[in-house]
Amino acid sequence: MIRRFGRRLDVMFYIVIFCTMFVVFTKIRESSFQNFQNQISDYYENDTIQELNAVDAIKSQPQQQQQPVQPKSIPLKKLLAMKNVEQKILNEKRYGPVTKDTIFITIQVHNRIEYLKYLIDSFRNAKDIDKSLLIFSHDVYDNNINELIQSIDFAMALQIFYPYSIQLYPNIFPGTDSKDCGRDVGKEKAIEMNCINAQYPDTYGHYRESKFTQMKHHWWWKLNRIFDELKVTKDLKNFTLLLVEEDHYVAPDFIYIYKLVQRQLPLECPRCNIIALGTYAEKLDSESYNQIEIAPWTTNLHNMGMSFNKSTWLKIRNCAEHFCTYDEYNYDFSLQNINRKCLKEKLFTALIRGPRIYHVGECGIHHAKSNCDVNNIIKRIDTDIKSAQKDRFLYPEDLEIVSTNLRHPTNPLINNGGWADKRDHCLCLEMTANKKNDECHKIFPATNDINDL
Repeated sequence: MIRRFGRRLDVMFYIVIFCTMFVVFTKIRESSFQNFQNQISDYYENDTIQELNAVDAIKSQPQQQQQPVQPKSIPLKKLLAMKNVEQKILNEKRYGPVTKDTIFITIQVHNRIEYLKYLIDSFRNAKDIDKSLLIFSHDVYDNNINELIQSIDFAMALQIFYPYSIQLYPNIFPGTDSKDCGRDVGKEKAIEMNCINAQYPDTYGHYRESKFTQMKHHWWWKLNRIFDELKVTKDLKNFTLLLVEEDHYVAPDFIYIYKLVQRQLPLECPRCNIIALGTYAEKLDSESYNQIEIAPWTTNLHNMGMSFNKSTWLKIRNCAEHFCTYDEYNYDFSLQNINRKCLKEKLFTALIRGPRIYHVGECGIHHAKSNCDVNNIIKRIDTDIKSAQKDRFLYPEDLEIVSTNLRHPTNPLINNGGWADKRDHCLCLEMTANKKNDECHKIFPATNDINDL
């Protein structure tokens, strides 16, 4: 009897110990989870507080002195990584969900908010814009720009942030390292100085400038991100993406024309795999308003308002080496190199001669005009559009193919340089969905952050 009673005590002892440990473990787990939630909450709360304070501060400054504003209490790389993971779609409950029939439009944004305001205003006036997803891709985090985009109420909108910008890496590659070679130092002097990239001058003997290399990196990252990684697109078998930039301006019927071209191409030009909605010279008049020109894709002629589907993108992506290692800092010239040297099925364009997308950024990194009043440019474009509306040139019933040139150009390509640094080649390839390269991690430290973001 005593022995049995002793055994019962042993069992009760172990039960008490087990229950005590379970309660303690549960409390620890709840406490840890609450701390994690508080940390995340702090990030967003600090972000909001800092944004509001920063916006108030910036509004009190003269317009010409405004600089990109960012929260100071949060590591910016971590904040942008969180936003890229979150992928919050504005107005999704009102206009969504995103489907294969959604019109996908991406806008590459730097820091020219004045141009961006005009572009967004033109979007607002476009027919069927409520059936689109506007994907704004940024290489500068600025609360003034964020506030502008978050005020959009006429369509779904999504912001993505290029994670290797100069803003995030100001003093180290991909920005400008203090030990980098100066642009014009010359290779002999560079080797003597033992600067980081002494062995990699470009075709013209110059060394990299990060403000130029960033544009091509951003363009390539944006396409990889949208086609291959976003939650709303990665599972779509095929969809078409329209590429716009912050200094563009759209006509009210640009989506109507876009869809009309897509419907007619399978019959009129089955080999056409690129649509271009913008030109630099033509006007929207009685001759050009519904005319389509078929031609091999050519940089400078067919790079504005360019559109292609995921099938075409995958072919381009498979030629990443011809893009990423080509000594050319412009994305469109680099795409031309892919077209000439890698693609079996060449890029052919259906160009609408009467432009539905206009270029208004006549002053910027590639332009040096003395008269840069964007208001005058917009007035000129609006006059063109209103005249077309009055004469009923918008929303044509069908399109007319007036020129067909299927001969691929054979003249030699001329590259502009600015892209000979092996670090740029490596970062570009690392951002490509199917081109991971272990050797890249040995070349420079910044790519090691890729897996963290």
